[in-house]
Amino acid sequence: MIEKMGYEWRLRQIMAEHEMFQTSDLGPLLAERGVSLSREQVYRLVTQPPQRMSMGTLDALCDIFGCTPSDLIKPMVGNAQVKKTAGGESAPLPLKERRTTIRRPGQP
Repeated sequence: MIEKMGYEWRLRQIMAEHEMFQTSDLGPLLAERGVSLSREQVYRLVTQPPQRMSMGTLDALCDIFGCTPSDLIKPMVGNAQVKKTAGGESAPLPLKERRTTIRRPGQP
């Protein structure tokens, strides 16, 4: 097995630790730091792990909560299937090669 990396987005937990339970409370604090997000964007930021985020937003969140990026993002490790090599090391499963046949128009 090979370890596959993922992450846990901890913004909701950090907000709760600071007794902030409404996503609408976060918008004005972000705006004070120059980050303009819609109500819906703030809601998604709190409730879903972001696929991408600007450094300005990350910096503003760290400033608001007095934390570091590693407090907001907790790495998670999972397992994926791999093939064992002769030396005992693990290697990802290779792609299977497939022969192709070129057929010209009119040929079966």
